[in-house]
Amino acid sequence: MLKEKLQQDIKNALKTGNSVKRLVLGMVLNSVKNRELQKRAKSGKEEELNEDEVLEVVASEVKKRKESIESYEKGGRTELAQKEREELNILMTYMPEQMSEETIREEAKKAITETNAKDIREIGKVLSVLMPKLKGRADGQTVSRIVKETLTS
Repeated sequence: MLKEKLQQDIKNALKTGNSVKRLVLGMVLNSVKNRELQKRAKSGKEEELNEDEVLEVVASEVKKRKESIESYEKGGRTELAQKEREELNILMTYMPEQMSEETIREEAKKAITETNAKDIREIGKVLSVLMPKLKGRADGQTVSRIVKETLTS
């Protein structure tokens, strides 16, 4: 399970002195723990996150790093962008293999056909069908862009 792998890898990072990896995995596990606490508060039961929920947490951390890299590069802060890239590379090892744009395009066409969407105003309907299928395997911004392109062409 992904959570156990994260816990094991943080132990290994401590042993090997890999402070960057230890820090990144510590943040991820903290986010997992916070999400578990939220889940318990809602349900009233002692529950751990399932595999998909842990993957969502990792994907959220990946998204944060990508946004930070973009922001730092726009601000000319290349040293901070590089630090975020290092963290992103560590996190990407826990994500499933990412889909190619061509594969996303094929899935988008299927979803458009399935929802009978005719134009850009129905993008929400298409994305609500498509995103659960691509969960964790494709970046939401990329999927949205491809759906927009497909609907407008």
